[in-house]
Amino acid sequence: MSFRIRGLSPEPFRHLFGLPEAQLDALGVERHRADVSPGYPDRVQLRDAHPGESLLLLNYTHQPAPTPYRSSHAIFVLENPGEAYDQIDEVPDSLLRRHISLRGFGADGRMIDADLAAGSELAKTIHTLLRCADIDYLHAHFAKPGCFAARIERA
Repeated sequence: MSFRIRGLSPEPFRHLFGLPEAQLDALGVERHRADVSPGYPDRVQLRDAHPGESLLLLNYTHQPAPTPYRSSHAIFVLENPGEAYDQIDEVPDSLLRRHISLRGFGADGRMIDADLAAGSELAKTIHTLLRCADIDYLHAHFAKPGCFAARIERA
């Protein structure tokens, strides 16, 4: 069974790109400049920012379903990131180099199953979870900080 990993669309964040610090602060958004790589995983291109690149750190609701699993967390988004990552049966480097928590959700937004995987084992764990017919999609989270990394669906 094939799977598809997609980065977030940059559209909901475009109005923030280039705003002065005071306006970002008022919105609860922080601008950061990558000083190491890896270290700042962008959620649009699903890659770590290169040193010197500018990112925004903001709260993002990745699980909007009106269930007890509704959730949001801090994410990094490159300023002017370009096209969103969208690949079938490929795991981006930003996920391969980290431990990932996978959470499987039904169409109603309720969590059905979950597992942990080293990045090198991620594809195998994705396949295992997606074998469950009740799972509609997966959310990948960086295991240490717990923040949302990407959405995964059957291709």
